[in-house]
Order: sequence, then C-alpha cells, then structure tokens
Amino acid sequence: MPKEAEFTHLIRENEGLIYKVTSIYTDNRLDQQDLYQEIVYQLWKSFDSFQGASKLSTWIYRVAMNTAITQGRKRKKRIDNYSLDHLVIRETDQSDLLFEERLTMLYAHIKQLNKLEKGIILLFLEGLNYEEIADITGLRVSNVGTRLSRIKQKLKSQMATNQIK
Repeated sequence: MPKEAEFTHLIRENEGLIYKVTSIYTDNRLDQQDLYQEIVYQLWKSFDSFQGASKLSTWIYRVAMNTAITQGRKRKKRIDNYSLDHLVIRETDQSDLLFEERLTMLYAHIKQLNKLEKGIILLFLEGLNYEEIADITGLRVSNVGTRLSRIKQKLKSQMATNQIK
C-alpha cells in the first residue's frame, strides 16, 4: 500500500479521536477545523518517524494534544474571535435534551481546565487506562491517578456550584 493511501486510511480510522481533541481545545467550529487540519499536517510530517514503539492511537493522541497546545498559544496572540455556533438551531428529541444539556455543561467545565488537565480527562473519557495516559502525557502512572482524582473532584465541585445558581 502506498504511503499516502496508508496515511489516509489511518486518518479515517482515527478521525473521531482527532475531533475529540479539537473540540476540547477550541471554542468554535472555524478554530476546530483549523486545528484538525494542523493536526493532520503534523501527523503527516511525522508519519515516517513513527516506529511503532507505542500504540498508533498513543502516537496520534500525543501529536494531536501537542499540536492543540501549541495552536492554543498562537491563538492567544490573535484578536479574539466570537463564536456563532450557539446560533445554530438543531432539532432534538425531548429525551435527548437533558443528556445534551448535561454533556454541554460537562464540556464547558472541561474547557475551563488547564491544558494538561483537559488532556488527561479527555483521554480518561476515551477509556484509556492510566498506563496509556501516562505514555501520551509523559507523566508517571501514579501521577496520572492523582491528577485524575483531583480533576474529577474539581469538575464535580464546579458542576455542583453551577446547579446551585
């Protein structure tokens, strides 16, 4: 299989993973699309250097999160953009409204976390174990557990405070 075809297949299989990273580290669709393209570009640039020492998904997460953090720094230097995403009207089932509202609130609180905390909770929500999270973030396994516990407590506290208001 040619290199381009192999890479395209890899991106298609893992685009959900990339979209999740972009949704956590951006505030609007335009920035999300830009970040997605930058992640794919960075993956392409480093595709030849992937030696299989870690799982493919671990490598993709590492590249995606590092790219998102780097892009976040660059965005802070730009003029603020205002998101119009909230103006899009979507039809949903009544049964889904509560779930969507809670999910939106959770993601809003996750976006308030620092960059490393966002990455750790995203990886945890993806179902990765502590060892995999440690591989991606460069932390020790015990440190992942401690940080994850603190992040969960922080989110729980923020969400409880939000419901009181």
